[in-house]
Amino acid sequence: MREIEFNLNENPFYDFLSSRYCMSARINVEKLWKYCKSNDESFFILSLGCLMNAVNSVSELKRRIINEKVVEFDYLEGTSPIMNKDEEIYREMRVKTPQNFKNIHQWHDYVKKLLTDILNGNDEGFTLDMQKRDEENIANFSCIPWVDFDSITNCIVTGHQIQPLITWGKVNENYEMTVSITVSHIFVNGLEISKFFKNAQKEFNQIEI
Repeated sequence: MREIEFNLNENPFYDFLSSRYCMSARINVEKLWKYCKSNDESFFILSLGCLMNAVNSVSELKRRIINEKVVEFDYLEGTSPIMNKDEEIYREMRVKTPQNFKNIHQWHDYVKKLLTDILNGNDEGFTLDMQKRDEENIANFSCIPWVDFDSITNCIVTGHQIQPLITWGKVNENYEMTVSITVSHIFVNGLEISKFFKNAQKEFNQIEI
């Protein structure tokens, strides 16, 4: 994390009731989807990896306001809600970035084990209070695999909430999947969101398998 020069008082969105906004777009996931089905690997986990990499590829998505100063994290880890197959146990996990591992398969197995340990009660999972999450180097990721949605809205904790929230849905018959990202207009404009979606598509197309 490093402090960067950024005049909040001159930012037109800083005094808004909320600077949060959301954008959704469809991504083609055919390559990764077919790979996961053929090799018995989790599409959810590898999608999470693709989207984490896409977030970390855009500097503006890694910025926060801490103690009234603007900082930029070196990288963001991911937090995500998880549940068991019976949809009876609901928890949350925090995962390291794929770059901490030798390859994407090793990272996949790490996330799979973490998820299993949390749902089995062997790990308490991620429990940080919502009000404190903007001080952490995390982005929130959430999958809604039951619905092929076009757009979505998200809860807002505070008007100056910065943490990116990324949501993805069900894969349709054309192997397209909606990805939604909620950001703060204080740091993120349309250009930065376009970079996120461009890099997300690249991740799904070129993931090392």
